[in-house]
Amino acid sequence: MFAIQSFSSLIENSNANLSNTSKDLLNGLKIFHESQWYICGNLALNEGQLPHKFINSSPSDLDYQLLVKAALLLVADSVEQPLTVTTGFPYSTYRIYKDMATDFLKKTHIIEYDASTFSGSSKKSVILDVQNVEVIPEIVGCTIALRKGEQQAEGNFFVLSCGFGTFESVLSMESGIVEQTMVSTHGIKYAVNMMMSELEKSHYLSFRNAHLMDEAFQKGHIILNRKNVDLRDIRRNVLRSYYNEVLSPNLRNVITDANLMKTNKVYLCGGGMYYQDLVDCFKNEFGEIAQLEFVTDPASLASKGYALNSLRVSGGKRQSSVGLDIGNAATVVSTLTE
Repeated sequence: MFAIQSFSSLIENSNANLSNTSKDLLNGLKIFHESQWYICGNLALNEGQLPHKFINSSPSDLDYQLLVKAALLLVADSVEQPLTVTTGFPYSTYRIYKDMATDFLKKTHIIEYDASTFSGSSKKSVILDVQNVEVIPEIVGCTIALRKGEQQAEGNFFVLSCGFGTFESVLSMESGIVEQTMVSTHGIKYAVNMMMSELEKSHYLSFRNAHLMDEAFQKGHIILNRKNVDLRDIRRNVLRSYYNEVLSPNLRNVITDANLMKTNKVYLCGGGMYYQDLVDCFKNEFGEIAQLEFVTDPASLASKGYALNSLRVSGGKRQSSVGLDIGNAATVVSTLTE
């Protein structure tokens, strides 16, 4: 039903010759933006000196605009123009950035890129006409995907989404969402920073930022001073601290006795749900009173919901509907297949 492409949201300015360093466009994203060349995603991870991204960046920020171009470039050959694009933001920034994002997206985009990273040719360009744009809260995108996507969720349910930059929650009822249950707070980066603080007591981290440490956080180990450092115990401890200090206090205002009378079904989504140690924290607190549901590929759920929303806005034009999730750790772009 969906064609999904995902890449790291890290970027870096680069004028280096990177011919044939990648197997395809997804792994060889080198974009020309405002008179400068930038590498994005896996290419930035492999070839960059210190790739970066702002947390919850604005549509006026360089990284946001560059990642939009990279994502649109990836779907250029598989969509029919003009496009309908849906994207979103955390609830905390949604109202601030909604109009700015619409203004940036709704136009004809001329995207220049360097194809020599994965083929024999060099500079190329594509033109993409974005005719319709909708910007919705990210957690609403997750809810749309749950109700209209593979899950086909029915009735009332809670949605808890944990990403790198933000954690979000909402109670979704058949009549609509309950505004007072929409929470937006710190994401997994909070735990990664705690891990970095712990490691810095005994190791030199070579100016690594939280985005670069996130890869080690996922793998559960890191090479420091040519030694393999096991991070699994630290990761378990910081995830528990993150849950107890950040998530649990916020959820007390959401998963209340009154709301549990409406439903006890809780969907867990977002990339943070890949960590079993974090999932265990949810089980320990809510396992006896709530029915915890896990979605397949939780990190792409918002993007799928955006694509389904675009399908509605476009009047059913599947080949023109795009879902664009500019995440703090990964950018996910979804289109609909027949």
